[in-house]
This record gives sequence, C-alpha cells and structure tokens, in this order.
Amino acid sequence: MLRDITLGQYYQTDSILHRLDPRVKLAGTLLYIVSLFFFRNFIGYFIAAVFLALVIKLSHVPFKFMVKGMKAILFLLLITVVFNLFLTPGETLVSLWKFTITKEGLRTAVTMAVRLVMLVIGSSIMTLTTTPNNLTDGMEKGMRPLRIFKVPVHEVAMMMSIALRFIPILLEETDKIMKAQIARGADFESGNLVKRAKALVPLLVPLFISAFRRANDLAMAMEARCYRGGEGRTKMKPLAYQKRDRAAYLCIFVYLAVSIGAGRLMI
Repeated sequence: MLRDITLGQYYQTDSILHRLDPRVKLAGTLLYIVSLFFFRNFIGYFIAAVFLALVIKLSHVPFKFMVKGMKAILFLLLITVVFNLFLTPGETLVSLWKFTITKEGLRTAVTMAVRLVMLVIGSSIMTLTTTPNNLTDGMEKGMRPLRIFKVPVHEVAMMMSIALRFIPILLEETDKIMKAQIARGADFESGNLVKRAKALVPLLVPLFISAFRRANDLAMAMEARCYRGGEGRTKMKPLAYQKRDRAAYLCIFVYLAVSIGAGRLMI
C-alpha cells in the first residue's frame, strides 16, 4: 500500500505538460481545485471530469499509475461517504434501524466522493509532471508579491519542495523497515485496532530516527555549500513564459468559464 502513494513522485516522460512552466501548472491546479467547490449540479462535475481526462491524456502518465494512488485515501473516502450519507437531514429514501438515508445525503455523499477523487488526481498530476527543482522555482516566482508583507518566499518554497521530495523517500524507508520487522517476526495485520497500533511502535521509532538523520544530513550539506537563503541568489535556468504556457492559461480560463457557468446556472 505504501508504494501506491503517488503524491510527491515525479514520472519521467516527454509530454507537453512536462514542458509547461511550473507556474502554469501550480495556478492551473489551484484553479481546478477551487472550481470543484462552485458546482451546483452534476453537469459541472462532468465537464471537470472531461477536462481532467484530457489533461491525463496529454501528460502521458498511465492512468493506472494515478488510480493506484487512490488506495491511500480509500479509508478517508469511505468515512466521508458514510458520514454524509447517514448524517444529512432531508427527504427520507431508505430507513435501516436507526440509520436513515436521505435524498440530500445521497446527493452530498456522491458529490463529496467525486470531488475528493478529482482533487487528489488533479493534485497528483502537478507533482507527477514537475521536478522538485522546477516546483520550487515556480512556487517562489508565484509567491513573489508576498515579499511586500515580509514573507520569506524563497524559504517557504524551499520547505514545501523538500517536504514533497521527502514523501517518496520516507515511504520507501517505511517499506524497508516494515519488511525487516516482518522478517524478524513482527505482525502488523492481525489483532484488533489497539494491538495493531502497538505493533507500529517498532516501525515508528526507527522511521523517526531515519527521518531526523536525513534532515541533519541535508542541513549539513546545505551549510557545506554555503546556503544562506534566497537573498542575492540567481537561477541557472530562469523561468520564462512560452507560447504554449499562454495557450495553457487560455485553456484553463475557458474551462473555468464553461464549467462554473454550467455548474451553477444550468438546472
């Protein structure tokens, strides 16, 4: 299951999405997520699904690879659906003992499930098609106006990039430790919830030690290279918008106009 988490991973291939400016992908992902909360009917979600499918096709990333990442949020998705299905008041459809399924609850549960799936896949596309270095540069450029408010933009972008980069590394480390513990007789799957939680202690302790060791090694490497933050730093490959980036912005705004308009105005 740990290997099924795709968030933070980069998929190496050649596509038009990989060649786009990281600022376009960051802005597009943010606007796509925001658009999901403006729909009032399923026409908007249908348009969002078609747009997402087109983006996946252009990315040249296998759809199975993206769907594999949904296994990590399956439990969260199930909780969201169950809570909305049984705890939303409204017109009763089915009554089972003390549990009641309402028309509004069913609609809300389906809407939240679709929204969560699209949100996760849409966010994964950004990290799968953007290298950590480009992601850092894009976030730093995009947040540059915040310097007016004395926000350390470079440092914030660097921390976010390092966090995303460490996700697959820590998952791989967790998988190795888990296999080593299983080889020594550890059991992580049998027993009730309390026993499973106690069984994770031999896994968490070496994982935290490994994470702190990696963080210390990274800090020493940055100090050895005289890293002093973003003040006065230059870029070996400065970001510059191309024609394809402007065309991508146009496609995003057309999608926003069509999807939000259809999702809010049409019945």
